[in-house]
Amino acid sequence: MRIRIVDAFTDRPFTGNPAGVVLFGPDGFPDDAWLQSVAAEVNLSETAFAHPLPAGGEADWALRWFTPVTEVDMCGHATLATAHVLHSAGVATGTVRFAARCGVLSATAHDDGTLTLDFPTSSVTAVQIPDGLSQALGAKVISAHGTAPHVGDLLVELADEETVRSLAPDLAGLTAFSERGVIVTAAAADPAAGYDFVSRGFFPLMGIDEDPVTGSAHTELAPFWSARLGRHELTGLQASARSGLVRTELRGDRTLLTGRAVTVIDGELLTVP
Repeated sequence: MRIRIVDAFTDRPFTGNPAGVVLFGPDGFPDDAWLQSVAAEVNLSETAFAHPLPAGGEADWALRWFTPVTEVDMCGHATLATAHVLHSAGVATGTVRFAARCGVLSATAHDDGTLTLDFPTSSVTAVQIPDGLSQALGAKVISAHGTAPHVGDLLVELADEETVRSLAPDLAGLTAFSERGVIVTAAAADPAAGYDFVSRGFFPLMGIDEDPVTGSAHTELAPFWSARLGRHELTGLQASARSGLVRTELRGDRTLLTGRAVTVIDGELLTVP
């Protein structure tokens, strides 16, 4: 059984966010314990598992994502990685539809090598800044925002790009503030730099201290920054050590996320279910 490691939201190996991708036949997924064991062994932010669905339905493939410690409801970079594998292997062309825990998602391949994900837009609701949040982050919080249940993050606005980049939070302390993770963000210091805003994502509850590039977080970042900047099409830079770019387009209750991906490992799982 083949497993690929794909760097997503980048066109260069060893940058962006790596994801494992395993494709099964039409018989479906093996048991959850085996899937979780593989994800723990791969030990990346997420490993994606997919199998084809019967023709004529609302989706073409079933898709699930596991961190090293748990299954998650939504994952952008591993969806991009899965679509990249399907198109690179010649299994799919054009648009691929995925049935996932958060609904039907799609990924469209373009002639320039980019892929566009169609995800549900997250609600972004201003909330009172929680006591202790600034201390856990180690930086003054400008504003805090709750997000949709399928996302479950606390979106936190910080003063500027440098504050986001230099942040060294108390990761254990952050677990008290959201169901999934804490996303910190600020406007780009230089609008001519090729991106409009920066972010970082911390997910210690999910077994991920810092996620290199979080596609799903951009379903909350897109409406947040579109409201402030007055544009529906933006580019976000996730300023992790690996870094990656996500182009966003806000379309009401849907958000388009566009990026590139590159396969860095194509191997074989010697233990099969």
